[in-house]
Amino acid sequence: MDEGAGSASEARISVARRMAIGCFTSWLGLVSGGMIFVLLSKFVAYVTHGPACDGIPSCNWYIYALVGAGIGAVTLPILVLWVLGKPTGPNAGNIFRG
Repeated sequence: MDEGAGSASEARISVARRMAIGCFTSWLGLVSGGMIFVLLSKFVAYVTHGPACDGIPSCNWYIYALVGAGIGAVTLPILVLWVLGKPTGPNAGNIFRG
């Protein structure tokens, strides 16, 4: 029968669900981006022979953590919502649907 209309409405994600997914992934991106950039600060301090501070990865780790947290909090929700917004099905990746 008319299966195309029903599957199209099921594939779409509601605005409330997008907001919930975006808020959840922004926290995950904030934490993971901060940790990755702190690790990056350790490598930068090693390569540039920066001053060593006892007990912390590098003396200016907080700057790297803030930049990484900001980048992660923005990019992870965008990437997740972009992937969820892609169409699904047998011809989803085919640009020549004919």
